[in-house]
Order: sequence, then structure tokens, then C-alpha cells
Amino acid sequence: MKQRFGGVRVVLTVLVTWAALAGGGMAGGTRATAAGDSLRQVADVPVAPGVEYGEFRTTVPRGLAHGHLLTVDLDDPRVTVDLLYPGAVGARAPVSELADARGAVGAVNGDFFNISEAQHPGVEPTGAAVGPAIASGRRLKAAVPDGQRFGPAMPPGATTEDVLGIGYDRRARLDRLSLRGTVWTADGPLPLRGLNQYALPVDGIGAYTELWGPASRVRATCGTDTDRAAPCSAETAEVTVRHGQVVALSERPGAGGVEAGSVVLVGREEGARQLRKLHLGDPVSVGHRLVGEGPVPLRFAVGGFPIVRDARPVDGLDDGAAAVRTAAGTGDDGRVLYLLSLDGTPGEAGMTVRELGELMSRLGSQNAVDLDGGGSSTLVSRDPFSRDVTVRNHPSGGAERPVPNAVGVFSFG
Repeated sequence: MKQRFGGVRVVLTVLVTWAALAGGGMAGGTRATAAGDSLRQVADVPVAPGVEYGEFRTTVPRGLAHGHLLTVDLDDPRVTVDLLYPGAVGARAPVSELADARGAVGAVNGDFFNISEAQHPGVEPTGAAVGPAIASGRRLKAAVPDGQRFGPAMPPGATTEDVLGIGYDRRARLDRLSLRGTVWTADGPLPLRGLNQYALPVDGIGAYTELWGPASRVRATCGTDTDRAAPCSAETAEVTVRHGQVVALSERPGAGGVEAGSVVLVGREEGARQLRKLHLGDPVSVGHRLVGEGPVPLRFAVGGFPIVRDARPVDGLDDGAAAVRTAAGTGDDGRVLYLLSLDGTPGEAGMTVRELGELMSRLGSQNAVDLDGGGSSTLVSRDPFSRDVTVRNHPSGGAERPVPNAVGVFSFG
């Protein structure tokens, strides 16, 4: 694995530059644009069957923005896309390591996440993502309340439940995944309001499975549905259920991995009061699912708020703060996936969320979402010659930031 930020192998760079100067004569090289256009793209270079890498520059009011783009042909039967994550929801790793470990030919960083807890001194950040996550059809987590999210302001109508996903029909789409779950007790059912989340709704009960990892669960009871900085709840409870029976009770959320076959229930306010009615040995079972709005279940999903719908930027996108950003978009009625990351080289102009939506639309996206940006923005691809995973952009922090998940591209040609 090589982390040669911003560099393509010399031979590829020469080919790309020549294609740009010649007007894009390479296979798939229809992206080079005429002089005077504010968006200039060089010809795409094949990374693997069905996957191409290219670069672009575009003019914004603050100067020139430089970016990197993976174009993925989902109609190619050799290509698949899946969520990369470090084996636990509450864990982080660099995108290049996640891609290399799984054999991905390309990847970009995914969702925003619980990166710090300056607002709650003494509470450990979990590193867990904001939105829902599905990997290989497996439900990893549900969304935190809107007021508990990290990241730029969402446009009107957006929610933390928004995702970009790919269904079992191999078509990419924007969707919204809601948690449906129940805790069944001898006294009756209780609503389940969270699944492996760093923040639970007020009065809620959340389930933590072996997929959560060893991260502390205290953060789940801090803040409110509308105020991430609100104090941690004074009324909490935790119940461990193993093979359908209560085996441990606690007044405070704990830490440490959850054993296979077990589930830890964390409650706050009314949820805590309901959990305190349970006793050792009581029968308890937990069921949950993530329900989408589309006709085909999602095999892969990553959280992100919409910035393009029906080939147009979404109304109400923030147009004030410019930053290094990452986005994912769908084209050709879900048959094409675009993965984009801006370059964080000092002096390069960033983009506002509005400008990012306009860019994704111009690149061909019919729908697109904003993913985590700033120091998290990372795009990698596997060098077709050396087979090394190489970081193609310059992360703005000077080195890769560990992240909770990434969008991974695989090609088995």
C-alpha cells in the first residue's frame, strides 16, 4: 500500500496530460472540455474493468478547485460496491487501509461521524458515523437524531436517515432508512429507538450488538434531539440480554465489546425507567430492521444528505462556507456511480455545499449526496501496474484521517 498523496504513476500522468491536450482521445476519454469552460476534465484512466479514475479543475469565486473522480459502471457484472468499515461501528481507520484490507480497487471516505466531545468533557467520542449503514446486506447501525449530527447544515427536508445506496438490483439511488424495532418483555413490547448509535433520542431505548465494538456507550445518553451540546442525561440504565434472558443490570452505560449472542440495551429518561423494571433472568427479545422507501432492499448504504435531485442542485444548500469536500452521485438511472473528492493541497480553493451540488450535476449526476469533508476527504485507487492502493488527493491535514467507513469499489475482472 502506498500513500503517495496526489500522485498517479508517471506513465499514467503522461497519458492523462496528453489526452487532455489532444481533446481526450483515450478509451472513455470524453470528459476533456474546451478552453473557456469553467470545468476542465482530463481523460479517464482505467483502474480496473468498469472503473475509471480522472482529475478535474474548476473555477470558483475564490480561485481554482482541483478534484479527483472515480466513475463506476454498475452495469458491468464484474463490478460491485460495498461499505468498508474497520470491523466495528465504533472504530476508525484510514481509507487506504480499509480499501487495501478488502481488496477494493477504489474508495472514498463515507459519512460524518462523532469525531470529538469537547461539549461533554470526560465523555469519550465513539468514532461512530451519523447515518444508517449497511454492508453486504448486513444492518450495521441506524441514524442519530437530526440535532445530534456533525457536519454542515442540511438543506430543508433532509434528515440523518438519508443515504446513498445500491440495491440488490445493482442500481444506485438515494433513499431514506428508518429504524423499526421492538424490545419484547413479559410486561409487553417497548419501542426500540436506536441501533448501534452514538446518540439516542430522548426517552429512547437503543440496542448495541457485537457490531458496535468496544467503544463506550455513555455518549448515547448525552445531548438532546435538537441540541448536541445539551448535558448528558441524569437518568440512564443498561441491561445485558444473552440468549433471550437478562444477565446483567446497571444504572450507567458501560464500555467493552458485546459478546456474540448478546445485546446490550441502553435507555435514557422514560426508556431508562422502563428498563429498570426488568430483573435478572427475565425473558427479553429484540427485533429490528431498517426500512427504506425504494422498491428494492439495499445491499449497501452510507449516510449523506442530498445535494442533487433530478439532475439539479437541491434548494437551500449552504453557500457560505468553503471547504474540501467529498460527494457521491448516481447517473444513467442508477447505472453509474460517481465518487468525488476535492484536493486539500494548501492554496487550492475549496467549495461551498451549493457549489459542490452544481459540480456533481455538471459531471453527470442525476442524484448526489454530500459525504464527510475537510480532513476526512480522501480518494484512493489501486494502481493497475503495481497493485498498490494509492491516495490520489492531498488530504487537507497532510495525512489521512481515520474514518468510520468508506465507499469501496470492487472489480473482479
